[in-house]
Amino acid sequence: MKQDYSLGEIAAFLKAELRGDADVRISGLSSLENAVAGDLAFLANPKYTSQLGGTRAEAVILRGEQADSFSGNCLILKNPYLGYAEISAWFSRTPAPDGNVHPSAVIHSSVDLKDNVSVGANVVVDEGVVIGSGCCIGANSFIGGGSVLGADCLIAANVSIYHDVIIGEGVTLHSGSVIGADGFGFAPNGEGGWQKIHQLGGVRIGDWVEIGACTTVDRGALEDTVVGNSVIIDNHVQIAHNCVVGDGTAIAAFCALAGSVKLGRNCVLGGYATVTGHLSVCDNVTLTAHAYVTKSIKVPGSYSSSTTPLMSSIQWRKTAVRIGQLEDIVQRLKRLEENKD
Repeated sequence: MKQDYSLGEIAAFLKAELRGDADVRISGLSSLENAVAGDLAFLANPKYTSQLGGTRAEAVILRGEQADSFSGNCLILKNPYLGYAEISAWFSRTPAPDGNVHPSAVIHSSVDLKDNVSVGANVVVDEGVVIGSGCCIGANSFIGGGSVLGADCLIAANVSIYHDVIIGEGVTLHSGSVIGADGFGFAPNGEGGWQKIHQLGGVRIGDWVEIGACTTVDRGALEDTVVGNSVIIDNHVQIAHNCVVGDGTAIAAFCALAGSVKLGRNCVLGGYATVTGHLSVCDNVTLTAHAYVTKSIKVPGSYSSSTTPLMSSIQWRKTAVRIGQLEDIVQRLKRLEENKD
């Protein structure tokens, strides 16, 4: 059902300064370029400032200095992008838990199902599982024996949660994610083959974590694999066995942490960043896209690599420029050698 809100209600929620008509109705969110009447837009990136004058949005979230040149309804915030993020929840179409259990779901008699839990079609919940109040389990998902879900978790369709996985409150697992599969543990058997190392640990995930589609978090070999509070992980990410991911860290698509990596708090990993096994990365480190970490990082900062050894991002940028100058240097050297002869 479509809902709308007054601009005054939204301003109060965001604690924003309102300039314009507080009674105007807002029925959706949109970009400056594509907004129509009834939409609330935002201006966070200065490169889109040129779109402000022509926008058809009913109102715009922006900064004070931007509002001075805008004649329409606006909400003034120091951080318009954060304001947009906060108000987006009001317009979300994600179904709320309805407390119904689909008749095709298979739930073991020992499962502790708390209040207002929704369970979709063909879900299988194994022995001894605890599912917190307000959780929503999507169709075809599986939850293995002894696992625990805190309150208000959203488990999308086709998610696999293995046995002995502990998940905190407010966690979102998107479709195709696999939590608690065996880590890649094998020992050479001396005869050209491999002896499997049975993975005896579990997985512990903190509160308010979001894990993207088709991402895998492997169980530990002995101790648990740990993902801290407020961690956000994109699609198609690999977290190997016995890794520890610190609170507030963000990991973009196609990143990989090899076994026993310890990643600090508030780190940011750009797409395709890779950390090799048994290394530690301290708090407040940014790895730019395609960074390849082969030694532990002990100093906060931004690091890059790709085709070069890992180095500080400042040094890497200088090196990247010099790589582009190599052909010119080679030709100059060749001319010097010819003149010498």
